[in-house]
Amino acid sequence: MLNKNEMIVDTVLLAGKIMIESGSDMTRVHDTMERIARSAGVVDPRIFETTTGIVMSIPTKKTAEVQPILSRSIDLEKVARVNAISRAFANKELSLKETHENLQALTLAVPVFSFRSQLLAAIVVGCTLSIMYGGYWGDLGATALASGLGFTIYSKINRHFRFRFGSEFIAAFTIAVTALLCVRSGFGKSLDMIIIAGLMPLVPGVPITNAVRDLLAGHILSGIARGIEALLVAAALGTGVAVIFRYL
Repeated sequence: MLNKNEMIVDTVLLAGKIMIESGSDMTRVHDTMERIARSAGVVDPRIFETTTGIVMSIPTKKTAEVQPILSRSIDLEKVARVNAISRAFANKELSLKETHENLQALTLAVPVFSFRSQLLAAIVVGCTLSIMYGGYWGDLGATALASGLGFTIYSKINRHFRFRFGSEFIAAFTIAVTALLCVRSGFGKSLDMIIIAGLMPLVPGVPITNAVRDLLAGHILSGIARGIEALLVAAALGTGVAVIFRYL
């Protein structure tokens, strides 16, 4: 059974862990964690967070704990829900125990879109951006096929193997092969545009944005780490396409 100080630390760390794993920027993470700690009665919470771990202590009680971050993805629904829970606690609408229980429940069950919905969204994004970038209307079928196959491969690999960066490489390779076959068969016209549009659902837009926000907010370690991670994802996508142009 946790005492009050241990409950405070555990609740704060759990909130931060969920937000970082779900792709939140560090400014929002720090603000949420500090809000929970101060609302629980901690006058001077000591919190240090990076993309790979969080440390929190209560100086007057000599209570401290470290929470490692082992995985990261993009789930803004979880970020919004943690924010809502923290504000409800700050407004005295939830007790500390209820806040902790709600956060634990959030780690186990949160509404997610079905794979079909995600696949449809990826196809719509690819096709829409193809037209926005000046592509041909006649390439929409090929773009939809490339986007759909690429996203499917990416999702399946990450779901079953957690093959970081390798999933992006294989997905980009699949998109490039699909685009090449479509153009050679006459089903598509602009090879470059089909590939670019097909890759767009996989581009690490949120990590790049968060990296810039973290750097501007003074979270240097997190900003650099996220920037490098985004660059590695972009490199994997580019390499997957480059292999096709080099050897086929």
